[in-house]
This record gives sequence, C-alpha cells and structure tokens, in this order.
Amino acid sequence: MPENLLDETKPIERKKFVLKKKTNIKTDYKINYEEELNQAQLEAVKTKDGSILVVAGAGTGKTKTLTYRCARLIEDGVLPENILLLTFTKKAAKEMLNRATLILDERCEKVAGGTFHSFANLILRKYSALLGLKNNFTIMDSADCQDVVQHITNTLFPKKEKRFPKKNTILEIYSKSINKETPVKEIIQKEYYNFSEVEDKIIEIHKGYVKYKRENSILDYDDLLLYLKFLLQDHENIRKKLSNQYKYIMVDEYQDTNTLQADIIKLLTSEHNNIMAVGDDAQSIYAFRGANYKNILDFPNIFPNTKIIKLEQNYRSSQNILDLTNAIISKAQTGYKKELFSQIQNPIKPALIKAINSQMEAEFICQKVLELLDEDISLNEICVLARNARMSYNLEIELSKCNIPFQKFGGPKFMEAAHIKDIIAHLRIILNPDDTISLNRILLLLKGIGSKAVSEIIPYMQAKNYNQKLLPSKYSSSLTPLFSLLVKNDEQNFDLQRLTEEIIRYYKPILKDKYDDWQKREKDLEHFLYLSTQYKKLDNFLSDLALEPPEASVEGMYKNNIKDDCLTISTIHSAKGLEWDSVFIIGAVDGRFPSAYSFNSTDEMEEELRLMYVATTRAKSNLFISYPIDMYDYATQMILTKPSRFLDNIDENLLEPWDIEEEN
Repeated sequence: MPENLLDETKPIERKKFVLKKKTNIKTDYKINYEEELNQAQLEAVKTKDGSILVVAGAGTGKTKTLTYRCARLIEDGVLPENILLLTFTKKAAKEMLNRATLILDERCEKVAGGTFHSFANLILRKYSALLGLKNNFTIMDSADCQDVVQHITNTLFPKKEKRFPKKNTILEIYSKSINKETPVKEIIQKEYYNFSEVEDKIIEIHKGYVKYKRENSILDYDDLLLYLKFLLQDHENIRKKLSNQYKYIMVDEYQDTNTLQADIIKLLTSEHNNIMAVGDDAQSIYAFRGANYKNILDFPNIFPNTKIIKLEQNYRSSQNILDLTNAIISKAQTGYKKELFSQIQNPIKPALIKAINSQMEAEFICQKVLELLDEDISLNEICVLARNARMSYNLEIELSKCNIPFQKFGGPKFMEAAHIKDIIAHLRIILNPDDTISLNRILLLLKGIGSKAVSEIIPYMQAKNYNQKLLPSKYSSSLTPLFSLLVKNDEQNFDLQRLTEEIIRYYKPILKDKYDDWQKREKDLEHFLYLSTQYKKLDNFLSDLALEPPEASVEGMYKNNIKDDCLTISTIHSAKGLEWDSVFIIGAVDGRFPSAYSFNSTDEMEEELRLMYVATTRAKSNLFISYPIDMYDYATQMILTKPSRFLDNIDENLLEPWDIEEEN
C-alpha cells in the first residue's frame, strides 16, 4: 500500500455528495385520488402490478374505478398504448376513456379500448395470413349467418324430417359449442335433446357451414374469438409480442365472460400477469348466452397471487333497500361474500304486495304509478321489471287504459310477438273481412299456400264466400280447417272466450310446426285466452290491444311531464346496469320466479337467485315486489300461490307485507 495514504499529517480533501433515493413512486399527481375515491376504490386504483380481482357490488362505482385506474397508470408513466381496456359494449369503453380524458388529459384517448370482438377483429386483420385468412375477410351478422345455414341445409338435405331445427336454432347450437368450448354433439345432448334424432345431420351442416366460411373468407362473431385464440396459442412469437405490447389489461363485467374469452385473457397476460378483472359474481345472469360465472370464482386459481379487493359502498340505493338485497344474496351457496352499505337514508322500506290475481296486480301498479307522479317522481324514473317479457301483458293493457305511456325492453310488445299477431289476425278477419293484411298473414301460415295462391283466395274470403268448390282443388286440403273455423264463427253475437278458444285450438298445430320453441310460446296463447275472458265485445278487446303511442297518451296529462317521459317495462336481463328511483318487480310467484324449470338444477336455481338480486338492486328509493296468488302453471299443472322462495324467512322489518283488496 502506498505510504502517503497512511500519512495522517496531510490534510484530507473532503468532497460533498448529495444523496438521492431512487424511486419509481410518483407523488405529483394531477388528480387527487385520495379525495375522489373511497378507500377500496383507491386501493384498486393504486395497485399497479400483478393480478387483481375487484369484486364490485351493485352501484359501488366500478366504472369510476376503471376510469381512474386508466388515468393513474398513465400518471405513473405507463404509455397509453400499453393499456388494454376490454368491455362488453363499445359505448362502455368509449364512456370510460372519455371520462378519463376529462379528469386527466388527451393521452387517455390513446388507450386501446373496446369489446372482445372489436379487439379480435383488429388483431386478425394484421395477422390473417398466419391463419389462412384473407386480410379483407368480411364479418357476417346474424341474418347473414342464418341465410348461409339455410343454404347449406337445403343443399345437403332437401327433404328434411318434420321436427328439424330452424336455421336460428342451428346457429344457437354452434355458437354455444364455440363459446363454451364444448362439442356440438354434447350441446345437443344437454340442451337440445329434442333434436337428438337428427344430431348427425346437424353436425354435418356444421361442417358444411365451417367449410363455406373458409372458402368464402367470411367470419361470424364467434369466429373472431376462436381465431384470436388459435393465433395466440399456435404462434408463440405473436403471443409474446401482443402480451408485451399490452402490459396492463383491464376487463369489465368479468362475470359475464365465457370460457373462450377467459382463455384469451390468460394468453394475453402470459408475459406479465398484469390483469385487473372487475365484476360481481352476484350479477352473473347470462348463462343462456354462454357466460360462465365460474370464471370470476376461479380467477385467483388461474392467476397466481391474486389480490382481491371488494367494493361495498353503494352510491345508488337507500340502506333500507340494501338491507333487503344483502339478505337475498346471502342465500347463495357460492360466491364472494360482501355486505353492501350506503350513506343514503330513506324511511321507506321495500314492500311485498300480495294480489288476488294478475289483473289486480296490474291495476295496483297503475294506481301506485299515479301516486308516485303526484309525488313529483318522473315517469322516466319508474320501471317495472319482469322475469320474462310475457309476464307484463296484463300491465301493458292497463297502462294503456290509464293513459300512462311506456316503453318496453327485453322482448316484443304484446302486439309484436309473431304468434300473438297470428291469433289477432284471425280475430280481425272475423271482425273485418276486408282486412287484407290480416288475410295475407293467416293464409301464408298454411302449407301449400304461397303469394300467388293468396292473391287468388283473398277475393273469395273478403266476400265471405267460403265455398271451396270455386277454388282450385289443389288448395282444398290446406283451406278446409280455416274455412270451417270462419264459417262457424260468422256471427255477430258470439262469445269472445269461446271464439278465442277455437282459434287457439285451430292454431296450435301451426304453432308446433312453425316454431322450435313452441312449448314456451304455447303459454302465451293461454295467457291471451285469459285476457279475452275480461272482455265481452271483440272490438273492445282488439282496441285495447292496439296500444296508443306514448306521445298521444302522455300529452298534457301531468304538469311535470315532458313529451318523451314514459315508464319503462323491462326484463331483468335487459335492465342490468341501469337504475331507477322506483322499481316494481312483478310476478314474483314461486314457480315463475324462480322458474319451475330450474327446480332440479342447483346452478340454474343459483342463477335465478342472482337474477332476483339484480332486479332489487336497480331501485334507488322505492322497491315494490308483487305476486298474484292464482297463477296457473301449465308445466306443473298447479296453481301457484306463494311468493318467491328467495323472499322466504326475510324479516318484515326488511320487507313489509302488503295485502291489497279491491274497494267495494
């Protein structure tokens, strides 16, 4: 060692250093996240890396959480193009990114956002050659797909069995096969067993359908996801490239993903595991579309070291309503346990209304709606929810009588259901033989009768000339039952119920031949018959069924109404994600809600329970659940009298029982 280094007599020159701690934590955020978010939301937004499952209860601000996390990632230095936000509608993705842009800046516009299908389309356009596709492939809509299936079916089997599935049913089978990653044969055996006798032919048509699409470079919606999975699975370099490009992935409504979508997410996150899934297992209600709620339950097992964050503070409903919804969902056998709470206080408690019959139930709702209007609650803030679209028919007629305008979602209006329109067409002909539109409709229902034949037959029917000898003999066998029906009822003083019964009896063979789901539609005919019993005159019945448009009925009725104000009638499935001040849930009778068809299946019963939970969590201030006690169920051949089992053993402090009776 050099000697001078040990010479303590020499002065030591000391240098000054500034110690800087290296950190990736940024503190000068433009957004005050602590002020804008509650504690659980803040934790979700601030957690940057790894797999995160945000269990977001109804009304707890999941959209806000996703929006602020987009902004936070960018403020943390993540490039917008490295963020992928997957939602179930383009509108949802656009709304989130627009809000993120407003709270931060235009960088948020560069975030990749959209639906699974739009993302798949974007990627497949780039790498189509690797999959044997042309980059100018076209995407078919549902109608196009049905036309292709029909073409292939007619080519392969020009003479089909009597009970052969319609083109839309065949497409449903194929779609479920892809989205559930289950063979077509298994889908038929489990869900379409009534077509098991033609199983081989359905599979052969499927092969022809796939071949046709390949040869013509066309894809359907399911193909987009399927080919994306193939691309990621079979081309490791592309998978790595895309995974490294999209370093932070967020998926909204994760409980509604199907098996195929969950596989795609797993492949996209293979290089980093930075995935945030946001959803609520308690709101998984789309199994009929192929959604697999087990995806969200299995998320922590699929993605290592998952951090689970629960959003439980509700910003929509009063605590009284949440107390009831918490009690309902607590009956679930599986799922993430959570307890929704709210700072919104309201002395009004949810009510359980027992009605003598469906007619009284409808009349009560109309009366209550008028009372809510007197309390200055807008029609736009009132909604009636039903387990299925057919359950609101009585109510639609009563609303029309009371001049309460409404809009309906989640199913055809009473006058728009094809099989109901068929029945009404027969009634109209008896009332008015000059109704050419109705004549055309009922004739085209008959086998062997085409457009040319219709033009020959209509003049005879308009003249009430039902002598078949005057018509070509080739039409005789097709027209005999119809002409017999019309001759028998060519009177002015007939009994409306008897007439309706005879028309339905005549129509049922047509219904069975025309629709694969005729069993479900047959129940509509029984309900239609029930409605006819409430009228004596045919013209009054038909007039009430022809509902007035909202603009005509609302005009000048209530002082606070605007022109477009109208009550909403919706199926529960169509109402998910929406909210109203006051909500009515009708037909909550055990056997209909839950459906009797779900009694023997644990999974189906659990989904019915989740459906009730979704319905009750749509309400902000007022919640009314009603059930008639004389509803006849044709499946079980029993009178349904009890409220939904999901409401059993719920304390009266949470759900007030109301018995309604008609005043003398």
